[in-house]
Amino acid sequence: MKKGAMFMKCIIAITVAFLFFGWITYLLWNWLVPALFAGPVLSYWQALGLLLLTKILFFGIGGRRNWSGGPGSPQRYWKHRFYEKMSSLTPEEREALKKKMREKWCSPPDKGQE
Repeated sequence: MKKGAMFMKCIIAITVAFLFFGWITYLLWNWLVPALFAGPVLSYWQALGLLLLTKILFFGIGGRRNWSGGPGSPQRYWKHRFYEKMSSLTPEEREALKKKMREKWCSPPDKGQE
């Protein structure tokens, strides 16, 4: 199959998928939001806009990014840095850091500070 024909099929498939998911968003929104939250009823075009907005907000405008932790991903970089720093600490320093993190993030807030 020629590259041009394959490219056109991909464009058509992406467009159909976008329109289909817009229709699903339209149906689900108008079924759930007005009944549960007394929210507005959307038109089909508003649902497509909402779908596009959520894509931009949650996934960005650019192309695919490798967030799976594969080679060169930001997740792998920070994980490597964390293990590198933790391995350079003595066992006493490591325990002190764990205790400090537990106190900061795992304990319930004091009633006087609410």
